[in-house]
Amino acid sequence: MTTQIEHGAIGSALARLDGPAKVTGTAPYAFEQQVDEPLYLYPLQATIARGRITTIDASTVEAMDGVVAVLSHLNAARLAAAKDSVAVIYNDPEARSVEDRELAILQSDQIAFRGQLIGGVIAESLEVARHAASLVRVGYGEQPHDAEFRPDRDDFYAPERVNAAPTDTEQGDVEAGLASAAMTIDESYSTPMEHNNPMEPHSTIALWNDDGLTLYDSTQGAHVVRTILAPMFGLEPEQVRVISPYVGGGFGAKGMPHAHNVLAALAAQLVPGRSVKLALTRQQLFPLAGHRPPTIQRVRLGAEADGRLTAIAVDVLTQTSKVKEFGEAAGAVTRMMYAAPNRRVTHRLAALDVPVGSWMRAPGRCPGMFGLEVAMDELAAASGIDPIELRIRNEPERDPESGKPWSSRNLVTCLREGARRFEWEQRDPTPGIRRHDDWLTGTGVASATYGAGTIPGSWTRIRYTAEERYLVQIAAADIGTGAWTALTQIAADALDCPVEAIQLEIGDSALPLASVAGGSTGISSWGSSIVSAARAFRERHGTDPEHGAEVETQMEPNPDAQRFALHSFGAQFAEVHVHADTHEIRVPRMLGVFDVGRIVNPQTARSQLIGGMTMGLSMALHEESIVDPRFGHVVNHDFAGYHIAANADIKQLEAIWLGEPDPHANPMGTRGLGEIGIVGAAAAIANAVYHATGRRARALPITLDQLL
Repeated sequence: MTTQIEHGAIGSALARLDGPAKVTGTAPYAFEQQVDEPLYLYPLQATIARGRITTIDASTVEAMDGVVAVLSHLNAARLAAAKDSVAVIYNDPEARSVEDRELAILQSDQIAFRGQLIGGVIAESLEVARHAASLVRVGYGEQPHDAEFRPDRDDFYAPERVNAAPTDTEQGDVEAGLASAAMTIDESYSTPMEHNNPMEPHSTIALWNDDGLTLYDSTQGAHVVRTILAPMFGLEPEQVRVISPYVGGGFGAKGMPHAHNVLAALAAQLVPGRSVKLALTRQQLFPLAGHRPPTIQRVRLGAEADGRLTAIAVDVLTQTSKVKEFGEAAGAVTRMMYAAPNRRVTHRLAALDVPVGSWMRAPGRCPGMFGLEVAMDELAAASGIDPIELRIRNEPERDPESGKPWSSRNLVTCLREGARRFEWEQRDPTPGIRRHDDWLTGTGVASATYGAGTIPGSWTRIRYTAEERYLVQIAAADIGTGAWTALTQIAADALDCPVEAIQLEIGDSALPLASVAGGSTGISSWGSSIVSAARAFRERHGTDPEHGAEVETQMEPNPDAQRFALHSFGAQFAEVHVHADTHEIRVPRMLGVFDVGRIVNPQTARSQLIGGMTMGLSMALHEESIVDPRFGHVVNHDFAGYHIAANADIKQLEAIWLGEPDPHANPMGTRGLGEIGIVGAAAAIANAVYHATGRRARALPITLDQLL
């Protein structure tokens, strides 16, 4: 058991400390940072899906007033190989340099996908840069491309890993377990390509000087950007400084640097001593900032007559880019979710001429729980067992994959408390019979889970200042989650002082190393680091320190991390109304009940959970990036065509938590909750649609034609 800290500030609904700066517009985001005499960069992008550049004619542009330079593969600096991004994320000191073709831009005339960066125009104003970019003439030698993801392809392959998870696993004899089952479910479920679309677009300001490279960047990890980019430009990490105190959302898309960071740095090399500003447009985000790859999941369940599972098999098909492999680990969640003696999970990828996929909120688990939880609902309907009771009967005593005991697993409590609050006992299980005026009504449930670990390696510096405040420094990132506030509360409790005595500094690679804000590990990792430093400070300087007293320490490893399975859990409930004639779907009510350990701040926690649930509703009913295989690009690449949930879609949305501390997770007893809110939400809505209409939706988003 980890040694817990006393709690006073933790648990209080402290208003966001960064709130006044944000609502008054004085919190500088990346593009708004004040720099002297900035230049502006507008990208040039490939308009073919595969081939090579034969000519670039910028002669007219270079003569225009206000144009400073035109960047292309003809004049860009040569880059070294990038470091392995996954190893950097997890602070692996042996991270090796690898060929990262997403980042290795402007190094040749080759085109790998439509929208790829092929250069940029640098000008005295953004307007001139954008206009001039439209006048650059590019000739291509086009080659045949392949951008169509479909299940009947004959070139799916098994990667070594899918997003740091094993490709294939099997326990027991799945085929025998299915063959002997009293009931079986064998269906396919699909989730589309989706794009993260944070409100602040990916932006950066690059400046070269005698000390090296400075980037004002919109990122989820300043040290990650520094560690990956420095060797590419022949620099030591200390020669790159990344500054990002405020970030306007990321949802995973800003978890690692993308090609635009490299473009800005290359452009700034052409104008030494001048800063270069780059902000991607909404349309440019679609090919350049990552996406959630589409999945097709064949789910097979075998069960006894009482609903207890005998076998689970999930076979996932998904796509990756030929430029850089990224597989959506949609089957991984099945390995630990329910008890079954026989289980198998496989993943297969098709490499296409498309942009690079990346992390999007709850990668793997979010799309994977859609297939699994809709299949569980189908099993409940086939067996005549209540969907909640079916899940309870298949509750595992230990982690089925690792065999480890749970640090805490209160899924059954979440299901039962949600059922009580949602008045589930009044539910008639027969589908398609409840009608209010012209609307069919139904309710659905789904489980939720997400990992609750930490990323090792973060450091914290604490100094007692002449103003009799504790300066707490760590290069953490606040991407809108409330880290400014939550870390201040953790520091106050760890030092046993008022929150007013804490002066927090984050969002700068000049500060002590911090892990990325991702995987629901941020507060757990950074908070653990702060607690380690606070304990060392008190041991060395006592409770009455002298001005200037200081410590800097690395987070202590969690002794329980290898002994227990660390996960958060939850239950999602949804009510839907489906118009009997038009089949329009509305969601008047959602409830999420979550087991996420101790809550640091109820206000920011609720914000994260209902934000995830809203994103899950958006996933269920709206979001889909549509690729035109003829041209290899997403045709609905803006908010006019890529629909997301808006205020009118959200009515009664409630998120609650059990609040039970996890004694094995970290010194605060907390578990990450940034991602679990989206997991299972789409499945709960899909299950409610079936209950309302009697028609099963197995593909997201749920469109009207599926109900006709």
